[in-house]
Amino acid sequence: MIDPQTLTLKLPHLDVTALSWGPPDGRLVLCLHGFPDSAWGWRKMAPLLAEQGLWVVAPFSRGYAPTGPAPDGGYHIGALMYDALAVHGALGAPADAVVIGHDWGAFTASALAAYPDSPFAVHVTMAVAPVGVIGRARGSVVRQLRMLPRQLRNSWYILFFQLPEVPERLLSSVIPRLWRDWGPPGYRTEAELSDALAALPSPAHRKAAVGYYRALVRPGRPAPRYADLHKWSFEVPRRPLLHLQGEQDGAMLPEYAESVKPGLPAGSEVQMIPSAGHFLQIERPDVTAEAVLAYLGAR
Repeated sequence: MIDPQTLTLKLPHLDVTALSWGPPDGRLVLCLHGFPDSAWGWRKMAPLLAEQGLWVVAPFSRGYAPTGPAPDGGYHIGALMYDALAVHGALGAPADAVVIGHDWGAFTASALAAYPDSPFAVHVTMAVAPVGVIGRARGSVVRQLRMLPRQLRNSWYILFFQLPEVPERLLSSVIPRLWRDWGPPGYRTEAELSDALAALPSPAHRKAAVGYYRALVRPGRPAPRYADLHKWSFEVPRRPLLHLQGEQDGAMLPEYAESVKPGLPAGSEVQMIPSAGHFLQIERPDVTAEAVLAYLGAR
């Protein structure tokens, strides 16, 4: 397995640490992680892309060590878009760049696909289908109502994270449970789980991770620098995208992914990854990388 290089990007608003694989003169693939994870969650899939000459860069998102908490306390999707755009610019702003987002990174990538001025040539989402399309997906009312209780049960932690202070104190116990519930039965997660916990070493980092969910449920008004981006957070993508979903995802019901394809722009694809749960880039890195490479080749 290829060991990554470590990059330190001193952006005007935030110092961001990132891991990189592959040649810096290759096509940029920006990989955005989610919760509870870190840039190390790409360590299995990234080398497979790098072997094809791609330059894979995976930042530690704001609030995930060694990147620090956001100085302005902003954790709206608009803020995550702002970071992705700033990292893209700091890496030379290539016009053919690819953005791949998992979980919170998928929220970011799908919002960028809706953003008219996205600088990315290709958008890929994983584990969380574009929410703007889910809300407009076709299907019987009965089917939607049957799915809702199961999804609410899976999403219990989002409501729990709205409590003051308690989630931060219990996060080191909650995260192992989520990894167990979200993955395929019997999958060993010790190494990846350790990386996820290590990315939240302090109360400030844990408060930041929970802050993403508080900003989602209690959105308020994002800081002015993020406001123009944030309005695209839940819009239908304008650009075609590839969405990948684990067939055994215990966080997001796979049925939602199956229902969104008719609402995506022409040229989009939805692919289910067998024997994978929520962390498909970790559980099935070979199949997931093949799907991304095939989509890039087709485009």
